[in-house]
Amino acid sequence: MSLFVYSAAEVAALLPYEACIPLMRQAMMALSEGATKQLPRGIIDLAEDRAFGVMPGAFPDGGPFGAKVISVFDGNFAKGLPSHQGLMLLFDGRGGAPAAVLDAGEITAIRTAAASAAATDCLARADARRLAILGYGEQAWRHVEAIRRIRPIDQVAVWGRSPERATAFAERVRAIGLEGRAASDPADAVAGAEIICTTTAAADPILSHGMVSAGVHINAVGSSRAGPAEIAEDLVTGARFFADHRASVMAQGGEYLRAKRSGLIGDDHILGEIGEVMAGSVPGRITSHEITLYKSLGNIVQDLAAAEHVHREGRTRGIGTPVPF
Repeated sequence: MSLFVYSAAEVAALLPYEACIPLMRQAMMALSEGATKQLPRGIIDLAEDRAFGVMPGAFPDGGPFGAKVISVFDGNFAKGLPSHQGLMLLFDGRGGAPAAVLDAGEITAIRTAAASAAATDCLARADARRLAILGYGEQAWRHVEAIRRIRPIDQVAVWGRSPERATAFAERVRAIGLEGRAASDPADAVAGAEIICTTTAAADPILSHGMVSAGVHINAVGSSRAGPAEIAEDLVTGARFFADHRASVMAQGGEYLRAKRSGLIGDDHILGEIGEVMAGSVPGRITSHEITLYKSLGNIVQDLAAAEHVHREGRTRGIGTPVPF
């Protein structure tokens, strides 16, 4: 038998956003319906800005199962290196054999932005055109690419701690035909925005309620564990708050946990999981003026759905390297 290996470039070629966004919708509905299995992510801290994570999970009834093993080195961005590096291990759900090894950094980058786009499609106003990105790293650009697939985005404002990097990001936005602007601070970036994506490594909140406009939708992506938080307590409290996975956010959602510890909210502040909104069992946006907030931590079912698609397409198109096993 052969084990197939997929590089980052091959993953990117086989997993376009047009395919990944509906995959994330299906995966999140399956998660919310209890049709998947996963353990809480395991994280080992290696140093102040370095961690090693393991995420195992499975789809039922002969579906794929596997695990993502990944390192997160936040300081790599300044060196021009990926912050997320690792392997996605995919097993055949019918016979139990290892089926594929895939570049986990590329899968994570694509599926995270695609999941935000799927959530945005449920929660943002249909006429939203103005996008604000806080952060200018890999996820920032991926979110521009993904969000413009589901809304007619024509303006993008970006903020980051380096004005030079923010300016370069805005120039990159203009190069794809959109209006791009480097903002002087977070408040300037989100002024008038209808969709906001926070994709930073901020340890403390950079976005508060008084900065945002009525009717905005927010994807809170940068903090993926308890501790760091990009969104201030007053904005968490004032928003219709949705989790990618309720149990995960209650255990590791930095913004949610800060607001709860402050006594501002209880567990009922999580109105539902995004998969429930997608399935129609929980209402999402009710009025055009309310603020909606989607807290993204990432789930192994997203990685599994993406990896299975890559492997299936790879076999169809003759892409991927077989290794005797």
